[in-house]
Amino acid sequence: MTEHIPGTGHANRTRSLVKTLTWRTLATTDTIIIARVITGSWTIGLGIASIEVVTKMFLYYFHERAWSWSDWGLEDIDAPDVSPMH
Repeated sequence: MTEHIPGTGHANRTRSLVKTLTWRTLATTDTIIIARVITGSWTIGLGIASIEVVTKMFLYYFHERAWSWSDWGLEDIDAPDVSPMH
């Protein structure tokens, strides 16, 4: 029997925050490198990244939290067998 167990599959706030920070580190490094390649300037690359790191971190966090409120796309799991063993 499969039943929905409330809260399964949802990320807590700490998980969302850690995912936000690790993703922003990776994505901001990418932005710096792309901006450097396009402009030829590390200064411009760092300037662009210093702005987008803040704005996109907030956007990602709230996007992640919004998804954590939804059950859409999550599969229910089998309920654990809690019968006593004999």
